[in-house]
Amino acid sequence: MPGRLTIALYNNYDPVKFAEAHRRALARAAPIALAFDCNLVTFGFPYDKELRTPIEVAKWVADSTTIGEGGKYFIELAEKGRFSNFDLPDKGFPPQLGEVIVTTRKPDEKKAIDAKWVAEGLIRGKSFCLLFGLGPHGLEKEWFEATSHHLDITGKRYSLETCTAIGAVPSVINAYMNALLSLSTNTQYQKR
Repeated sequence: MPGRLTIALYNNYDPVKFAEAHRRALARAAPIALAFDCNLVTFGFPYDKELRTPIEVAKWVADSTTIGEGGKYFIELAEKGRFSNFDLPDKGFPPQLGEVIVTTRKPDEKKAIDAKWVAEGLIRGKSFCLLFGLGPHGLEKEWFEATSHHLDITGKRYSLETCTAIGAVPSVINAYMNALLSLSTNTQYQKR
């Protein structure tokens, strides 16, 4: 059985006030998560304290956006139990999310992996958490040091706008998975 891929949005915007940038990132990431069978999690998002469940958060965000069919996809994702929110981690990320992969245009060469590596791991049943830093400075240096894997989806160190990267990374991984699975089951194209 394939592993699970999680899209993780790490808040480096305002830690106290929920901003339009938070809303847009959620509304844009939810359809990507649905399309490519991913979970979606947030770290350190300053949601209204009265919102108790992921479904309440999704409905609250959906009520004020036109993105993702007016937030419909975000609600659908939450209703399927595939959206969660966490405080900013102190010492590490929840282990149930799988191995954490920092998405970056500047990977440490010793930790650099590619989309094919992730796809092969998913096929073998491993789960991965793709960490995207939201904000003008991205992720803190500590997470680059604390994680074992860094992924530059372009392979050429091109900087992508965050929401573009959130769309590109899962889609490229999914394309590799489909190709690898097709090659392994199609006698015409089997590996020799």
